[in-house]
Amino acid sequence: MPNKFAIITGASTGIGFELASLAAKDGYDILVVADEPLIDAAAADFKQFGTEVTSVEADLSTIDGVDRLLAAAGDRPIDLLCANAGKGLGRGFLDQDVADWRRVVDTNITGTLYLLQKVLRQMTERHQGKVLVTGSIAGFIPGSFQAVYNGTKAFVDSFTDALRDELKDHEGITLTTLMPGPVDTEFFDRADMMDTDVGTSDSKSDPAKVAQDGWDALMAGKHSIVSGWKNKLQVAAAHILPPEVTAHQHRNMAEPGTAKK
Repeated sequence: MPNKFAIITGASTGIGFELASLAAKDGYDILVVADEPLIDAAAADFKQFGTEVTSVEADLSTIDGVDRLLAAAGDRPIDLLCANAGKGLGRGFLDQDVADWRRVVDTNITGTLYLLQKVLRQMTERHQGKVLVTGSIAGFIPGSFQAVYNGTKAFVDSFTDALRDELKDHEGITLTTLMPGPVDTEFFDRADMMDTDVGTSDSKSDPAKVAQDGWDALMAGKHSIVSGWKNKLQVAAAHILPPEVTAHQHRNMAEPGTAKK
């Protein structure tokens, strides 16, 4: 009997790398994708677990990039999808280039939705499939000096809640939203946030722990998981405090120049 088959996006580093490792360890053949050549080196590492590994370099902010990923899956039924690819962008909105903030929107929202729609149509036809979407607790917080990113994660968190309700009449489908806080990955460097308090903080979460939390929640059929007790407290506070307060709190950690000397 062939192994089950999983797709993991944003798998070259960070949470996606750890999710791909967990899938391979659990006996899944995996198709991993990222928008950088490093994905091939990551794929070589995943092969240590003894399952089939295929890597694709593709830009998932584009429809063509998502189509390229799906073409690499061929005719194999997709048993599991970790929709983890995402882009961050720091600094004030008025200082950002249109091309940069559009890529954040197109990666985090447009490409993610297109991939989910294509894969979930297959899964619902087969009445079988598991999907993990990486949202963020940023979706609960007005992200001063990270406004576009937090806005996209607010969309993802809300969208997956709505989609989960639409899917409840389809047996055999699990949709789980993973919502971490700041994680110790390349995210902040790539988002040009290494002069900020959050970017340089040494209290960020371990991506392996975050991935394990998401994987365990997915396998347990949970609707969502906020990774880390401090992040759970932050989400609870975000539901109580007025937005002007949480936006100012976010400014204090994300505004350029807030990095501690």
